[in-house]
Amino acid sequence: MQRQPLVIANWKMNGSRSLVEKMTVELREHDEVLDRISVVICPPAVLLPAWQDAVFYDHVHLGAQDISEHASGAHTGEHSLSLLTEAGVDYVLIGHSERRQYYGEDEERIRAKVQAALSFNEKPVTVVLCVGETASQRQQEQTYAVVEQQLQSALDGVSEQQSKQIVIAYEPVWAIGTGQTASPELAQQVHGFIRQWLTKKFRVSGSRMHILYGGSLKADNAEALFAEADIDGGLIGGASLDPEEFLAICSAAQTRSK
Repeated sequence: MQRQPLVIANWKMNGSRSLVEKMTVELREHDEVLDRISVVICPPAVLLPAWQDAVFYDHVHLGAQDISEHASGAHTGEHSLSLLTEAGVDYVLIGHSERRQYYGEDEERIRAKVQAALSFNEKPVTVVLCVGETASQRQQEQTYAVVEQQLQSALDGVSEQQSKQIVIAYEPVWAIGTGQTASPELAQQVHGFIRQWLTKKFRVSGSRMHILYGGSLKADNAEALFAEADIDGGLIGGASLDPEEFLAICSAAQTRSK
């Protein structure tokens, strides 16, 4: 079964209303690049209403960069799924390496967020679970052990049916924002390992789950990465802030669906 390519833009703590306007105009004027692929934009939470107002076509989805595991309450600065879906969100990033590294998110909290998203019954939400190893872990040949442990912990108790709401993003931490990119062959090795793990756990559903690559993915390396068997698209950081660059990445993803 051919998995339709998926391209997700993660603006991180960047962007503006001006960029929202510029990006939506570019996507609308070049909507041919959206044919046969799915596109998700994850701006900072304060820009979600601007995106919801600007994007009137169904095939550009909105995503949140993080969620709270709590439904409501005294959690200053956090955003519940109820609030985020009201702003138009239907994808959520969970376990991004920057959340793990800089904000102390451990496996227990990441698992709680996954469970909160999968049990949310007001609106179906797709979880984008981020996994990946640091430079030192790679040097110590721990890549597969680290990735397996992250998958096992976050997806503990997840059913085969629930797995249909999950996307995996492999983001080698050593490549994020550094300009270094895993070679297509190296990235495929890890993606292939993830595919085997998912298929063993979720059977047919696991074979159909999207696995994205994230780690300094740009227009000039996107097509080679997307040509690999188990790289179904990308989680794009810095390159997603440039509309022309992002459109070029979306165009590269189209070649996978042909």
